Amino acid sequence: MAIIESYMSMVPFPIAVLISMLVNIVISIVGVIPSAFLTAINVTVFGFWGGFSVSLIGEIAGSLVAFWLYRKGFRKFVNNRSKHTPRMKKLLDASTREAIWLVIGLRLMPFIPSGLVTLYAAVSKMRFGSFVAASSIGKVPALLLEVSATYAVVKWIGIGQIIVFGLAVGVLCMVWIKMKQPKK
Repeated sequence: MAIIESYMSMVPFPIAVLISMLVNIVISIVGVIPSAFLTAINVTVFGFWGGFSVSLIGEIAGSLVAFWLYRKGFRKFVNNRSKHTPRMKKLLDASTREAIWLVIGLRLMPFIPSGLVTLYAAVSKMRFGSFVAASSIGKVPALLLEVSATYAVVKWIGIGQIIVFGLAVGVLCMVWIKMKQPKK
């Protein structure tokens, strides 16, 4: 983290913000890369509220670009596949109101990948404006929690960061082992 912080301190502020936002857009488009590492960098470089603001704007911009791209690329494919899956069809046919509340609720859940929420919204009948509002509303409290947790970890010295890193590696190993086990 110190290497990134020292590199980013050499970059002019507007360029650093732009780089962060572009990385956030790429993360959103890919859809499976967690943005927590970028949030940690933003908090380290820009401070608590600056990191929150840059992360929020970057994540909203990223979700909007991803929504547009997913809608262009996946909507027809998913709609054709969902004809054989009644539950998926029902989910895709949700009313605007239901879709808005679903996106807000899913954005609030920290373990739901943001890319899946965006993909669901993009292939549904949800309008772009409704997605912008619902996604933004859901991201604010979720990101505030993420920034708070990240800020606490970044400000910890040595042993605290090692403990958190060890726990993260442990959880990843457990998930990997569970995924490799044959289904019963």
